[in-house]
Amino acid sequence: MFDTLRGPIKAGVAALFAVGLLLLFLNPPSLSGAEGMAVLVGCGLALALLTAWAFVAMTGRDAMPEHEFERLVERSEALAREPGLRAETTEFDLIVAEAIDRLPPDFQALLDQTPVVVSHLGRENRAYGHYFGDTVARDDYPDRIVLYQDTLVRDFGHDPELLRAEVERTLRHELAHHLGWREDGVRDLGL
Repeated sequence: MFDTLRGPIKAGVAALFAVGLLLLFLNPPSLSGAEGMAVLVGCGLALALLTAWAFVAMTGRDAMPEHEFERLVERSEALAREPGLRAETTEFDLIVAEAIDRLPPDFQALLDQTPVVVSHLGRENRAYGHYFGDTVARDDYPDRIVLYQDTLVRDFGHDPELLRAEVERTLRHELAHHLGWREDGVRDLGL
């Protein structure tokens, strides 16, 4: 429920901040003496800190810790550079590679610039996968698709075909986020 309200709440807070600044400029308080100036500066600082706190609180806590994200990126880049590390490739990595190979060519081309990383933090994140980035429409942040091996194997590992199907479904789900679909739109796609 909160996820559906997060966008409108953010917009409302931004609008309140903008209206507050506009009112401050249109009807400035009298600055009679140092006391008036101190009150004005204090209120401005309090408003800025409150707004910053509200925006950070509304962004959520579903992001992967920075150190784990960097570790995953370094490992995927090392695998790409070092042919000797391919010997460490697991069966799950091969299932992910097969899922990528089953994508239509246009979607495979999107993944040339968007790494797909395998992680074991699915239980902590309560997810099968995550998309990190700001969609193909923008390029402000690096894009990553993370598939969580621990939760996928835990829930679907008893049947190899079911595991393959769910890995592919999760990959397509996160790829849809990369294309700009929100969670409710991705669910409407059947992913």
